[in-house]
Amino acid sequence: MNLLDIFNNDAFSLTSLTATLNDLPYKPGRIGELGLFSENGINTTTAIVESRNGELILLPTSERGAPAPQAKGRKRKVRSFVIPHIPYDSTIIADEVRNVRAFGSESALEGVRTVVNQRLSDMNANHEVTLEHLRLGAIKGQILDADGSSVIYDLFQEFGVTQQTHTFKFSVAETDVRLECVALRRKVDKALGAQPYTGLRGLCGADFYDGLVGHDYVKDAYHRYQDSALLRNDPKAGFRFGDIDWEEYRGQVGDLPFIQPDEAYVIPEGTGIFRTWFAPADFIETVNTIGLPRYAKQKIIDFDKGVQVHTQSNPLPICLKPRAVIKCKMS
Repeated sequence: MNLLDIFNNDAFSLTSLTATLNDLPYKPGRIGELGLFSENGINTTTAIVESRNGELILLPTSERGAPAPQAKGRKRKVRSFVIPHIPYDSTIIADEVRNVRAFGSESALEGVRTVVNQRLSDMNANHEVTLEHLRLGAIKGQILDADGSSVIYDLFQEFGVTQQTHTFKFSVAETDVRLECVALRRKVDKALGAQPYTGLRGLCGADFYDGLVGHDYVKDAYHRYQDSALLRNDPKAGFRFGDIDWEEYRGQVGDLPFIQPDEAYVIPEGTGIFRTWFAPADFIETVNTIGLPRYAKQKIIDFDKGVQVHTQSNPLPICLKPRAVIKCKMS
């Protein structure tokens, strides 16, 4: 089997591999499942964002010489965000595809394409968890790199606003948890102003969630007015209390939890304040095109000894009103 001839087939072109990668089954983390972030492609590698009264607004590109969009009166600040570039490569050696054909087929091309698609699927899963991590960082207001400590963007620092926090005293039996939820909601209302939302969701670390579920006030309220059996068991799917949908967020990679055990983040849903922008890949073919979530390309290496599969994503997830997300602590 001539490896070079097979990989010169259109099935392994930039267009075909990219289409395959973006059509692979999506296996998101919880943030992806909730559909909090709307997605849009842009045709530049930098997003120009205006900050006005703590709100972030993406500014459109325009032709040179055309009238510029007019900012409203009030204090404003314009920032440019370089879209993070996340490349990821893998090498398929010749022995992995030598004499391979698809089951029930005599076509070597189909067999090799199956091997490549399996590799793309594995690589896509890592892109997905990376995007989940970035999106959760946008929710928390600090977008971190893969090591969990290097800051890509601190939204509060970038736009001169402060994070809102709320402390739940679970260690005090007399704490009125419902009233604490009401006070928290009012902080969200103030941050959003007149912007409507459909509900609130609390994503909790394990200790915070246990403290909430196990608090006497919460258990008594469920015993009196709701399904007390829910809290007698392990409410893995979450539960509603104080007009907030609470759930334990269990996402992590290795020993790195995406949410610390003693913290929670309460998020307004249905607002449109969570966005993900995708920039185009750094290929000649993709210059000035609208960015896609992921790209894939391949090249023959080392005298036909194998093929290097290159994938990349260029996402910028962001929260347009970072003060509307409330960081919760427990004591």
